[in-house]
Amino acid sequence: MINFQDYDNGVAKFNEALKINSNPVFSWDFYSDAFMQLKSRNVDTKKIKELALASKWVNVHWDIKNALSEEVIVVTDASLTIVFASQNIAKMNGYKSEEVVGKSPRMFQGAATCQETSNEIKKAIKNGVPFEKKVVNYKKNGDLYYCLIKGFPVFNKKGNLSHFIAFEQAA
Repeated sequence: MINFQDYDNGVAKFNEALKINSNPVFSWDFYSDAFMQLKSRNVDTKKIKELALASKWVNVHWDIKNALSEEVIVVTDASLTIVFASQNIAKMNGYKSEEVVGKSPRMFQGAATCQETSNEIKKAIKNGVPFEKKVVNYKKNGDLYYCLIKGFPVFNKKGNLSHFIAFEQAA
């Protein structure tokens, strides 16, 4: 039978002989950021799917999860009130999603926003057709940024216009 004292001494001697170079872990920040982004994408994807299910959207063929890795998603109801904004909107313009829900997308516009482009978007929305436009928007801090918007009407099972979904990214 092995003497436990001899065993403990052997383990201690082995550990002392090891040459372990410990380096600070720099990847925790990267891991944390990546984890939080992944978590946000999953939460946003779930919310959009719940909205689609509750509103009975039809012909929805977007890869929402992958789109969220590069784009901001904003969903408005038929009267153009924001009902959903992905959490990554803060990276693009400084607004948290909670700050924009219940408001109009016009909140991002200002003096430098091209009225002609805004009118083209309004016409597409009125006609219920997709559009793709580059607009000048304003961040929460007042800075300008160019935003590429790909907007799509969303219809329910009865064929009625239910929502608009926009995939946006700073251009």
